[in-house]
Amino acid sequence: MNSNGTERKTLLAFLAAQRASVLAIVDGLDTQALTTAVLPSGWTPLGLIEHLGYAERHWFQEIVTGAAEPLPWPDGHAPLTTPREPQVVFAFYDDQCRRSDAVIARTPLCAPPQGRHPEPLGDELADLRGIIMHVIEETARHAGHLDIARELLDGRTGLGPR
Repeated sequence: MNSNGTERKTLLAFLAAQRASVLAIVDGLDTQALTTAVLPSGWTPLGLIEHLGYAERHWFQEIVTGAAEPLPWPDGHAPLTTPREPQVVFAFYDDQCRRSDAVIARTPLCAPPQGRHPEPLGDELADLRGIIMHVIEETARHAGHLDIARELLDGRTGLGPR
């Protein structure tokens, strides 16, 4: 395997690990807990999972490829909350992650984005490699948020695989 293949494999492994952490942290929460805001900002665990689905869609479809299919619903609710049922949100997140993986598989790591994210972050991410790193960072950051919410909801800690 060449160094580009090794790097891609490493980046995908870290991305998959962060995605798995997010899901492990919320595993076992019922609908009430998933839709309960425990911090003053008002976000909910389920809303954060939906947000991560939007992030996958934005970065790997809208930015890397320059296009994404329309969303199946309007998006007019409060940020980091959702009116959708848990199974719909988890299916959306899973679908967006699979689509992201397909984009990553067929795109060179050095490929420049076809879409444009606003500055300053848009200027910092010049290729697929940087975008993958950003999504790893964003997913890990939100996994930490979910860790805190889970502890406040039911006292459980240390639920992610890493």
